[in-house]
Amino acid sequence: MFTKILIANRGEIACRVIKTARRMGIATVAVYSEADANARHVRLADEAVLIGGAEARASYLVAERILEAAKQTGAQAIHPGYGFLSENEEFAEACERAGVVFIGPPASAIRAMGSKSAAKALMEKAGVPLTPGYHGDRQEPEFLAEQAGRIGYPVLIKASSGGGGKGMRRVDAAADFAAALASCKREAINAFGDDHVLVEKYVLKPRHIEIQVFGDTKGDCVYLFERDCSVQRRHQKVLEEAPAPGMTPARRAAMGKAAVDAAKAVGYVGAGTVEFIANQDGSFYFMEMNTRLQVEHPVTEMITGLDLVEWQLRVASGEPLPLAQNQLAIHGHAIEARIYAEEPEKGFLPSTGRLLHLAPPAESDHVRIDTGVEQGDEITPYYDPMIAKLIVWDHDRDQALARMRKALTQYRVVGVANNIEFLTRLTTCPSFANADLDTGLIEREEATLFPAAAAVPEAAWLLAVLAELLHEAGAAEKSAERGSPWLGLDGWRLNGRGQRTIALRHGDVRQDVGVASVAGGWELSLGDSRVFARGVLQSNGQLHVQLGERRLHAAVVIAAERRHVFVDGRAWPLARVDNLYTGGEGDEAGGGLRAPMPGKIVALLAQPGATVEKGTPLLVMEAMKMEHTITAPANGTIKAFSYAPGDQVADGVELVEFEVTE
Repeated sequence: MFTKILIANRGEIACRVIKTARRMGIATVAVYSEADANARHVRLADEAVLIGGAEARASYLVAERILEAAKQTGAQAIHPGYGFLSENEEFAEACERAGVVFIGPPASAIRAMGSKSAAKALMEKAGVPLTPGYHGDRQEPEFLAEQAGRIGYPVLIKASSGGGGKGMRRVDAAADFAAALASCKREAINAFGDDHVLVEKYVLKPRHIEIQVFGDTKGDCVYLFERDCSVQRRHQKVLEEAPAPGMTPARRAAMGKAAVDAAKAVGYVGAGTVEFIANQDGSFYFMEMNTRLQVEHPVTEMITGLDLVEWQLRVASGEPLPLAQNQLAIHGHAIEARIYAEEPEKGFLPSTGRLLHLAPPAESDHVRIDTGVEQGDEITPYYDPMIAKLIVWDHDRDQALARMRKALTQYRVVGVANNIEFLTRLTTCPSFANADLDTGLIEREEATLFPAAAAVPEAAWLLAVLAELLHEAGAAEKSAERGSPWLGLDGWRLNGRGQRTIALRHGDVRQDVGVASVAGGWELSLGDSRVFARGVLQSNGQLHVQLGERRLHAAVVIAAERRHVFVDGRAWPLARVDNLYTGGEGDEAGGGLRAPMPGKIVALLAQPGATVEKGTPLLVMEAMKMEHTITAPANGTIKAFSYAPGDQVADGVELVEFEVTE
């Protein structure tokens, strides 16, 4: 067994590998970019080596620097995690030449399965069912368009290398094919260094089911059952679960055998995932093989009781598989939710910023948190905006689903936009609750998942004000001038009780709450109602309160002028209004379109001076490895573009000078 390994990755997977290695008595070396100098994986590792600039192409994708770090620290093996160089056969070969063990499959297996086109050809020879499509080498746009017409719309364009939804587009009509192809190729070359694509028939209402396989150097291979990863947005997984709902033993055995046959066909070693598109009738097609550990591997660990990273380390050191196929069994049900810094209501646009407050639910035998960040860390534009993976387990799906819903209501994040409330709605929507699963579920449940903005409930206003009062009282108690009459908060008056007003705002809505001190607490006035309030505010924002006859647990996190209220499974960011401020309203920002986040301009899709209709694509910018199209907000005229392709832009800068004509 190894005594020291290097983890050539970052984030939650690096932290995950460090945790397992430490339990096995193996020393760890982290590598990091300039943007990750204070990252959690750097803090956890026994050693850490700086390998380059903030962008992945200047650090985590530079094989020479990673190998130099391994040599410098005496690491015997490199764990590639997932993403970056994990499926790069040249890196695997470079490790072998350097005398360092690559904790993954041999380069030949990566090469065989790394190209979706080559892998499909291999599977076709092995008799595994394939989705109808073109998987060849010809890449002329006109030829690919012809193939799409032959296959029949809708079709799916997919980058031949990589995954994670990058370089992938559904196309419903021939008129949209050229633009979608160009976008896919740009995204693929930026993410994987290869713009080769394939075109397949888009299966209507498909399920995405994948089989976890594991091979050793002795030629043995097993499958550790399946995961259902059907719930996706923009071809990226959102919720995963194991086992797959409705899976029969016969179908599981058939898919497991196909996956093992695929792995054995390329001499596979280590952890891998064979992915299938499954029809509702139970038939399935080979889609691709990921020659690495998957983001969603924890659900497999939860239902099998195994540590797949430990298996990776043991197999890479030459040990046989710890268990045979007949020794593996499924216990219970597990669900994983990916907690992202993103705005679901804005097309899942990634969010950046500092995690001012981060309070996950408590971990237990039923709840697990895999994360690469802690409170105070920053979500940057350079990498995937995942905050954490929330994994729950219970004896059956209904119980696991109940645990997931409860855990989501307990997850509190302040500082970046996030998808927690969206995930709560997703886990309670009828389709997911009833296991009516397919990759179009989010679009199908759009009305439920993206409801109209709701009014702030009365309890949220009152909780924000009560937290303000308790915070003031706590500050006065700790003050060096404790006991001074000028710090008195009891509202004493000679001929009556003291009254004050605390004003809060949510968007365009302002709410004034009257406050009067009474015995044992305060009387809060909101509109025509008056409520007695008292409570205890903890340092972490937890709030235990009485509002009239109601007693409840909530949380209020104070961050600058914001009071983030967490109650009844919702989060309400309320702003404290300074009643003494008398300044003007200021000029409204207008006349231009601004960058929704830091990124790079990829392409301009229109000409200055052109008159366009609402929704017309104007430009494409790349951020966090994904392309985002900026469209016209209304009918109007493009006066000028502020930046050219290749330019880096900051958050909020004006991209287009635009004049509305209606």
